[in-house]
Amino acid sequence: GLMLGVGVMAQAPTFPNRPIKLVVPFVPGGTLDVVARLLARNMQDSLKQAVVVENRASAGGVVGVDYVAKSPADGYTLVLNAATPMVTVVSLQATPYDLIKDLVPVAQVSTFDYVLAVNVKSPINSMQDLIQLARKQPGKLNYASAGSGSGQHMYMELARSAAGIQIQHIPYKGNGPAMQALLSGEVDLIFDTSLGILPQVQGNRLRPIMTSSAKPMASMPQVPTMDSLFPGSGSQGWHAVFAPAATPKEVLAVLTEAIRKAVNSPDMAAKLRELGLEPSGMGPDRFTDVVRRDLERWGKLIRDNGIKAD
Repeated sequence: GLMLGVGVMAQAPTFPNRPIKLVVPFVPGGTLDVVARLLARNMQDSLKQAVVVENRASAGGVVGVDYVAKSPADGYTLVLNAATPMVTVVSLQATPYDLIKDLVPVAQVSTFDYVLAVNVKSPINSMQDLIQLARKQPGKLNYASAGSGSGQHMYMELARSAAGIQIQHIPYKGNGPAMQALLSGEVDLIFDTSLGILPQVQGNRLRPIMTSSAKPMASMPQVPTMDSLFPGSGSQGWHAVFAPAATPKEVLAVLTEAIRKAVNSPDMAAKLRELGLEPSGMGPDRFTDVVRRDLERWGKLIRDNGIKAD
């Protein structure tokens, strides 16, 4: 009967043999959701299985991430999230999961940069202007964000901390209201994704004064980078897929390859670039280090500055 057992094992269906669920821990309509739907559609081609996007929204995305962390580790339940809040929320509040112990990176989907901008009517023309003004009147200048712990909040705190200046944080409920506040002159600054900033710069409503990228951005090469002004402080945004920690290596390999193929397919790569994103497809071997480094960097910033979630 022993041989029979081995035979049955060999017949185990190959992965995947049913639909895969891709959880987005935020409401539909945002960049992350758009990327998820693009990814799902393009992964289906190589996996020959449906990939279904499911939105499980909550503050900081904790509910959606926790749902995946506690799902069966079989490769059929994955989460797509952005660096902020994925690596920041765990330092801002007690989360029911441990990012390093309970989840495993499958692949980085795309990378993107943040751009610090002011209203075109602002007297601030450069980072030097901003620093001078902030030092003259500490705490008088303010900036908008999509909420506590959001990318805009984190990147502005990173810049503020590097420049050694005091700027007031005004959290709004989401990206739209935060941008509106800057356009209407309610606030002085925003450090938003290139996707949010670029159309406003092209429409001559906002003036960019610094980017978070390591090298100058192709779309605004004249704008200085954070690294050039404050060496070692630059940090790229990313979107990435994670799975429950105990997912078998061979299953992860299939998923990593499907994501790599998808993001580098001409169709998806072009659509990502239209969104101001750079296709990646980096596998867990290298991406795990990126996650750990970001976790440390943002964690230190949050602790050193006593930043709290709302």
